[in-house]
Amino acid sequence: MAVIGMGNAPCSWGTLEFEGVEQDAIDCTRMLDELKGTGYAGTELGDWGFMPTDAPALRGELASRDLAMLAAFVPVAFRHSAAHAAGVEQAVKTARLIATVAELGGQAHAPFIVLADENGSDPTRTRNAGRITPEMALSSADQATFAAGTEEVARAVLSETGLRCVFHHHCAGYVETPDEIARLLDATDDALVGLVFDTGHYAFACGAETGAEAMAGLHRFADRVWYLHFKDCDATLAARSQVEAWDYFESVGRGVFCELGAGCVDFPAVTDWTRDNYDGWVVVEQDVLPGMGDPKESARRNREYLRGIGL
Repeated sequence: MAVIGMGNAPCSWGTLEFEGVEQDAIDCTRMLDELKGTGYAGTELGDWGFMPTDAPALRGELASRDLAMLAAFVPVAFRHSAAHAAGVEQAVKTARLIATVAELGGQAHAPFIVLADENGSDPTRTRNAGRITPEMALSSADQATFAAGTEEVARAVLSETGLRCVFHHHCAGYVETPDEIARLLDATDDALVGLVFDTGHYAFACGAETGAEAMAGLHRFADRVWYLHFKDCDATLAARSQVEAWDYFESVGRGVFCELGAGCVDFPAVTDWTRDNYDGWVVVEQDVLPGMGDPKESARRNREYLRGIGL
């Protein structure tokens, strides 16, 4: 029988990876206290430096709350070959930290390095998030560079630390649409690079029109899904984003990634799929910016919703 653990992430408390996004001053101590207090058993690392970067100190923070370290997010501008070496350096440094923390804690599941594009850095992709058209995609040459860089980083992380990498498809980056995900997965070694499937980003990328998008994606990419992010998507706001041409940051700021159960993602069906096909951690993510409510109470409601559907 599958064992599914429930985690959350610093982004649910306003710690997002984008420069220039104003954030509430919620520190690591408060975030971890509230994460534990609202019913989660694991966390992701967040931005480098948000949590302690000394392994024993970080392990102490987690151990005092009986929390596991699940993953760390490392964005790289993979379409630029000149960025690959720095990506390797950052990913390996981050992997060494979380691998040591997991080893010190005797975790049953090793954490992942979550690779992604440098999301939000390209004006066209940021301006058109949720409504990407084929002509906005990378050229064949740039796609090849992107895939080669992803493999290079994943290979270095595995060789140096023993951890595996999953790629995060993400709106406002160059791997957003289902076909872009498929191209990257087809171009990378299936023993080296997995997928972190994010229900909310997938739904938003598909236009959030039917509510069946996330399930279609899980079925399409099932053999590469190594890690799961549960995020919901408000279909009404996604539609307004289309009509009013909001950029990615405005869509997030207006709450397109809403609380679980308030959007279009069919989480009961997703949960059934998860029980039948997955063994590991599920991480709840709800991007929270100032003025969007109380992160602790949102995290609590999200956890209560998941308990209500059997997780």
